[in-house]
Amino acid sequence: MKLLGSGLVALATASSVGAFVLQPKAVQVNKNNVDQPKIGELRMAADESFGFATAATKDLDLLGLPARPGRPIKVAIAGGGVGGLTAALCMLKKGFDVTVYEKTSAFARFGGPIQFASNALSVLKEIDDKLFDRVMEKFTFTGTRTCGIKDGLRADGSFRMTDDSIDYLWNPDAPADWFVKFPLKECADLFGLPYTGVIDRPDLQEILIDECKALKEDFIMNGNPVTAYENKGKGKGVTVTLADGSTVEADVLIGADGIWSAVRNQMYNEGGIKSTSKDGKVRQGCKYSGYTVFAGETVLKTDDYYETGYKVYIGPQRYFVTSDVGDGRVQWYAFFALPPGTKKAPSGWGGSTRDTQSDPEENLVEYIKSLHEGWTDEIMTVLDATPPESVEQRDLYDRPPEFFRSWADGNVALMGDAVHAMMPNLGQGGCQAIEDAYVLTEVLAKTKATSMIPDSLQEYYRSRILRASAVQFLSRLASDLIINAFDTPWSPHDNLGKSWKSYLTFFWKPILQYVIFPVQFAFLYSYYPSGRMDDIAEKLRDRWLVTHKESAEAAFDRAAEGFVYESGPSFFQKSEQPETVLAARRD
Repeated sequence: MKLLGSGLVALATASSVGAFVLQPKAVQVNKNNVDQPKIGELRMAADESFGFATAATKDLDLLGLPARPGRPIKVAIAGGGVGGLTAALCMLKKGFDVTVYEKTSAFARFGGPIQFASNALSVLKEIDDKLFDRVMEKFTFTGTRTCGIKDGLRADGSFRMTDDSIDYLWNPDAPADWFVKFPLKECADLFGLPYTGVIDRPDLQEILIDECKALKEDFIMNGNPVTAYENKGKGKGVTVTLADGSTVEADVLIGADGIWSAVRNQMYNEGGIKSTSKDGKVRQGCKYSGYTVFAGETVLKTDDYYETGYKVYIGPQRYFVTSDVGDGRVQWYAFFALPPGTKKAPSGWGGSTRDTQSDPEENLVEYIKSLHEGWTDEIMTVLDATPPESVEQRDLYDRPPEFFRSWADGNVALMGDAVHAMMPNLGQGGCQAIEDAYVLTEVLAKTKATSMIPDSLQEYYRSRILRASAVQFLSRLASDLIINAFDTPWSPHDNLGKSWKSYLTFFWKPILQYVIFPVQFAFLYSYYPSGRMDDIAEKLRDRWLVTHKESAEAAFDRAAEGFVYESGPSFFQKSEQPETVLAARRD
């Protein structure tokens, strides 16, 4: 039995058009979208079969599927990122006529790893078995291994594996490295799902593009993004304006063009793309989160490499995250509470220029190490292995949930970061975009006439708003708690944690371990349209254990021979630096 997330609300859309019934042989589906039959012709066919037609169907188009009379629904998608491409594939598989309008001039391999939690993997499986299999071939599981929060000051520097018990309270020799471990595997097993992990964004985009092209070769138009739209009224579609001034007609426009969305800018009248307030704290209606993040990537074999997925080191006023991203690589993030515009690093993975920095010659690794003075040597080891020129930085903006404004305007709807951009702490940004794509497609597939599209888009909004908003809230809460309410936990054996936050952090431990984290991850994974996949999950894990070690050891051997891995531009500035993600050179 499938258990859907509590955030999903099933709402039926009623319309008088739904009373108009046709036998399949009365009209043939025109798959080439040429000389599409208008409703008048369909009425005549129905008159011959049934002797009646409803007045509500005049001057409208019936929308068909492969097994239903009518023409394909025509969909324009703004943005060819993960959300837009997933939506395109979902819709193409349903028989829709889909075109994606992407601002980059051509597909190039850019972007860092993206996390897919178990809920997103279930959606991919439900969308297409082949898509799921191809993603799994490139996947690195993290949820099969230990993931959790480590003490940024007390971890002994050896990357050792220890328990997260409270033995250290009465035993001064007991290790206090691990504060709390996340129940990722247990919650995935609860629903019989594959385990959380990461895939390189270029690999994912390449897979999605290949699968879309197999259904429609010319589905994507590069170098000509959507800049504006005009709703033409119920049943009459939307006119989409592109960057070169040309226009296209569609039944539906989907804004999947990211946090600085042109479609959103017009829908909510936000004053211009990336328009920024004088204090820099509001950009296109999006508030600065209060945090900036530095990021880097290196190849590094640690003693816990095969035993840990990702680790969050906590301490005073900041936190540091490391994650295995496959092929021997470790990606790290350092979060700081700094004002917006504190520009220290470029925004591309080693590919962009550094002349916009306050000091282009500054060694960014040493700068980040200076902000972690007194922290565990495990962080210093990771930073020391990172080429300083590869470090990048991004100010983090997120949006509050849109409870009082619909995600849809007539024949136009938003999805993904365009409407619910969120903090990266739970790794759910891409996952929620994939859920959007699936739900939106399912709702539109039930839409039988163009006049019903606006109501269907409102149904999509109502179906997604509660769950997506809950995930937004949890993602933001994680940052706020770690930065503002967490500190080095109190211990009776040293003086590292003596503030009120230290005592609070200590008392939070059992609540986090036995209540909050199990409930949180169970909620995230509770949306799984594929149903249980117990056997598949186990087989994938067993196969991956072998291939992961082989690829990692090969990378470690190359690094020992003198190869230095350089990251290509990340998703922070993907459109500005469409270069190769990973290159290797010999010093």
